[in-house]
Amino acid sequence: MKRGNLVSKATVYLVLVIFSLMILMPLIWLTTTAFKTKTEIFSNPFNILPGSPDFGNFKNAWSYAPFASYYLNTIITSFGLLAIQLVTITMAAYAFARLQFPGRDFFFILFLTQLMITPQSTILPNYLTISQMGLIDTRLGVMLPYFASAMGTFLMRQAFKSVPESLEDAGKLDGCNTFQLIWHVFLPIVRPSLIAFSIISVTYHWNEFLWPLLVTETSRSRTLTVGLTIFAQQAEGGAEWSLLMAATLIVIGPLLIAFTIFQKLFVQSFANSGMKG
Repeated sequence: MKRGNLVSKATVYLVLVIFSLMILMPLIWLTTTAFKTKTEIFSNPFNILPGSPDFGNFKNAWSYAPFASYYLNTIITSFGLLAIQLVTITMAAYAFARLQFPGRDFFFILFLTQLMITPQSTILPNYLTISQMGLIDTRLGVMLPYFASAMGTFLMRQAFKSVPESLEDAGKLDGCNTFQLIWHVFLPIVRPSLIAFSIISVTYHWNEFLWPLLVTETSRSRTLTVGLTIFAQQAEGGAEWSLLMAATLIVIGPLLIAFTIFQKLFVQSFANSGMKG
């Protein structure tokens, strides 16, 4: 029995390792190629490891495009948008979960219809609205359509509904107003849901491409994904694959580092919030 269990575990681990390598292979190839010279890439394309790592690719890629500006724009839009979303979804979720007003359930269902509408179908009206407001090629224009989040509101509403009413009643007896109740009673309890949504929001908007591509025109508002695409078009023309891979690693590096450092927190947040993905 013990030998059978060992064989079963070894087989499971072997299968997991094989599938993990299959999933990680594009990332491994991207990372190793970023350290290769142009000559090495074309002379021996099947050699994964670089002969002599060339760190100059990152310096050259950084200097060829205004990645500093792209980084600043992406950080401002991603984390600025997250800060606004945390306020809007918290207020909306509390209203839908705890307040009593006519048509509450109807308005909540109407609000959730946003989840059934593909983002591509709203691009044209959003673009016309942003254009009429004079926000084309601005960071605010990139952020504005996402100030409200139906998914985040739904997630927080479910979290707020799980908070015992006795805690809310105790807070009211202590003289807390609505905002004090949310801040001191509800938010500490639903913190895993907030962290889970924050991870989803930052990752999504960090990697978003289509909407920033449409509403940005210059480097003053372009995000990393759009800037990388423009850089890729130039690099592909000269077959600068090492520079292209280095630039790609510059773009995705912060997310990889953040996931590596906070992996346990990520998993715990999703598990505690009840989300699956």
